Amino acid sequence: MSVITAMKNKQVLVLGLGLTGLSCVRFLHKHGLSFAVNDSREMPFSDKAQQQAFINEFINPQVSNENLPLVSLHTGSWQQTLIANADVIIVSPGIDLDKSGINELISSSCQVIGDVELFCQLNNEQAQPIKILAVTGSNGKSTVVSLLAHLAEALGINAQLGGNIGQPVLDLLSLNEQQSESNHPELLILELSSFQLETLKSMRAIAATVLNVSDDHLDRHLTLANYQEIKQRIYQQSHYNIINRDDVATYTLAANLPALSQSISFGSDKPKEGHFGVDFIGVNNTATLMFGEQPLIEVAKLPLAGMHNAMNYLAALALGCSAGWSLTAMIEQLPNFSGLAHRCQRVHSIDGIQWINDSKATNVGATLAAIDGLSQTLNLASQQLILIAGGDGKGADFSVLKPLLTQQVSQLITFGKDGDKIAALVDNTIQVNNLAEALTRAKAIAKKGDMVLLSPACASIDMFKNFVERGNQFMHLVQASQPTEVCDVNR
Repeated sequence: MSVITAMKNKQVLVLGLGLTGLSCVRFLHKHGLSFAVNDSREMPFSDKAQQQAFINEFINPQVSNENLPLVSLHTGSWQQTLIANADVIIVSPGIDLDKSGINELISSSCQVIGDVELFCQLNNEQAQPIKILAVTGSNGKSTVVSLLAHLAEALGINAQLGGNIGQPVLDLLSLNEQQSESNHPELLILELSSFQLETLKSMRAIAATVLNVSDDHLDRHLTLANYQEIKQRIYQQSHYNIINRDDVATYTLAANLPALSQSISFGSDKPKEGHFGVDFIGVNNTATLMFGEQPLIEVAKLPLAGMHNAMNYLAALALGCSAGWSLTAMIEQLPNFSGLAHRCQRVHSIDGIQWINDSKATNVGATLAAIDGLSQTLNLASQQLILIAGGDGKGADFSVLKPLLTQQVSQLITFGKDGDKIAALVDNTIQVNNLAEALTRAKAIAKKGDMVLLSPACASIDMFKNFVERGNQFMHLVQASQPTEVCDVNR
């Protein structure tokens, strides 16, 4: 019996009406399934026009056409009766079932899944399932999957990007159904958050990686050990497991892996045969990406700076090789990938100061990686690294920042809800009220050749809509601070 057929006579409930929830609604309705939708917010839609469009498309037509599937909408609170009676719950990844009190209402016979799990169940039914490369980790996920998508396009591979980035996967599935067979994607590149992995068990990936593990989302996962276990579930659903040698938290016991799975590692050290790493070779001891004893490309020739980005390149190469892509062809395309906005992004300036927008560093691990990776590009004896950090720490342990703040950061400037917690780690921290004040103080301290790094180690929700708005404000403040020439921050 197919997944869709099995759901025909069941009580199906969609929890949450964000982008993911809306994609689930469209998919279920298209396949003729009756279901209920529940969101605790009184107004989950972006505006009244979107609300009316939803009602017109899914609710009102039922009045005049009894053959259409029944769709009911419930907002303003979690509906206990709906939840208790549900046979299948499709939950949006942003909903914490424990903290919301939903888990205690769910029947023991109810199947709780996410949209990615539903996609994988449906994909597994196909005669020729779409192949999957999957990426998770605390930091670098978006960079690696975007690099994979860049490489796939350059190599002529029909791939699509989905999961925690790009379109929701069920929208991709619907799109594929409208395409001719020749246009069906060969590959789905999935970025997976820990929230999505909580409800995922049916994925059959060619290769998957946990890039790294650091304190993040502990307000939901409670302990680092629990967070690590959730991340490592990706290995149980993959043939090739791509392991980070530098981070023991990405390792997993062989007993937890499928019988025929294989492991490939990457790291910042010299690799063994069949693995990826970095070695210092030649008369100048040039840092070079390596595959075993084979030199691939000098790190200095890669557009994304820092050792942490070298690791991202290595992870992408390992994933690509697992999928059978030409290593030589991938290396040729690496210099053409410019990276992502707000992730160690250089802001054009004419004052001789290196301004770096790393607003996407919403957790401690991302900031550690940025400081460590970028400091390796400076002569700290003559150049300053000035760090701007702070925001909503989401319960993270900031103490792990202290060694790098002491050894590699010349001046720390903090702001935001938990800025004082970061400030307490070192002496002589400058504490300010907002990002504009932080930039003004940094500008007064920095001289030509120095680096000012916005890498908050915190979420942005205490002062901004999201990390994008925070990063954009930083870039515009830098632009406004330039002496004469008006700079293009997108350059």
